Amino acid sequence: MARYIEITLKKRKISCVARLLDEKAPRTCEAVWNALPQEGDVYHAKYASNEIYILVPGFAPEEPGPENCSMVPAAGDVMYFTLGAGLQLPVRSDSGAPVIDLAVFYDRDNLLLSPKMGPTPGNVFATIIKNRDAIRDGGNSVWREGAVGETLAYSRLEGDALRAWGIEP
Repeated sequence: MARYIEITLKKRKISCVARLLDEKAPRTCEAVWNALPQEGDVYHAKYASNEIYILVPGFAPEEPGPENCSMVPAAGDVMYFTLGAGLQLPVRSDSGAPVIDLAVFYDRDNLLLSPKMGPTPGNVFATIIKNRDAIRDGGNSVWREGAVGETLAYSRLEGDALRAWGIEP
């Protein structure tokens, strides 16, 4: 049975639905699903192009490792990155666990190549199936108008909440 998540830019009141890719990234999907809800200050990518993301302390009992990796995410891809020690990040994990980047790629022409770290593939664990145009507009708004005060939230979508999006569980 397919599983779904809702991704929301809270201040802008823009949401979309993504289907988990359990068949392609089962360990990552399970780790994320079990850790939901997650939310935090939204950031916009500097180098990857059309990406908005949050940084949260590591939550998986065991990191999923690479699966369904990409360096050229498509519009609508939702990705998981494990960020190691030594990076200059605005979020730190008190437990010594890694920091996790949960990212939404809202438009095309992305390349995950950092000038500092080189190639940075991540796990594609979900794909947006509802309201992709709205989240694209929201991502562009974050880019043009700024991220201050905006929160990006990931939550499970089940039962009646799923039906409200026109999806039968």
